[in-house]
Amino acid sequence: MSAPYVSKTADADGRFNYDAEETDVWRTLYTRQMKTLAPFACRAYLDGQAQLGFSPDHIPQVSEVDARLGELTGAGVEPVAALIPQKQFSTLLSQRRFPVATFIRRREDLDYIEEPDIFHEVFGHCPMLTDPEFCKFMERFGELALSLPAGQIKRLYRLWWFTVEFGLIREDGQIKAFGAGIMSSPSEAAHAAAGQAETLPFDLLTIFRTDYRIDIVQPVYFVIDDFGQLAESLNADIPSLLEEAERKGDLPRRFDLAA
Repeated sequence: MSAPYVSKTADADGRFNYDAEETDVWRTLYTRQMKTLAPFACRAYLDGQAQLGFSPDHIPQVSEVDARLGELTGAGVEPVAALIPQKQFSTLLSQRRFPVATFIRRREDLDYIEEPDIFHEVFGHCPMLTDPEFCKFMERFGELALSLPAGQIKRLYRLWWFTVEFGLIREDGQIKAFGAGIMSSPSEAAHAAAGQAETLPFDLLTIFRTDYRIDIVQPVYFVIDDFGQLAESLNADIPSLLEEAERKGDLPRRFDLAA
């Protein structure tokens, strides 16, 4: 059984140190992912990568990503343990700050890791934080999550899952990806790019009624028209939609329950 992952501790200068093996894991993941993402990722993601200066040669420092995002959109990142309580997570989002785990996966976990590592957080999420409308959605989502009763939070976070983590966007008549779970997972990116899953138009009620599993490639994706649509969706009466989703119940699952 593999040893559990442990978040890194910053040095006196606020930097996280990565050895040659960890850097090579980043390089392997980066190089492999970009072969799929170069034609499949949306413009905002690829532009964001360029603005953040990502490369295969080194793991970005959280402090440098934070400073650059602050210049671009007023967003930022905060180093945290891999998994943090929902309330802390939502609070950071409401402040336009994204939590970033600082360890990187081991080579034996190259294809899939359940815990979020720095490749998922920085390579997957951070390029989208250079888009103002996407940041607006993140901030509003965090505020909304903090305002809702505990019983509605799990269903609300289905919206996060099917957009920020596994969202697709229609761009110039083609389907492109922006969700970090697609960007950072070799198997998910290949699966999504091959069109092997069902795609549905973005609809809040349908999303709130759609369950998912975290340990499989996704059988369904939702497609937005643009990031303005995503931000504006939170102007809807979300509590009423969540109540309606609860009343109507979940749609039939597209997957088997985990053993």
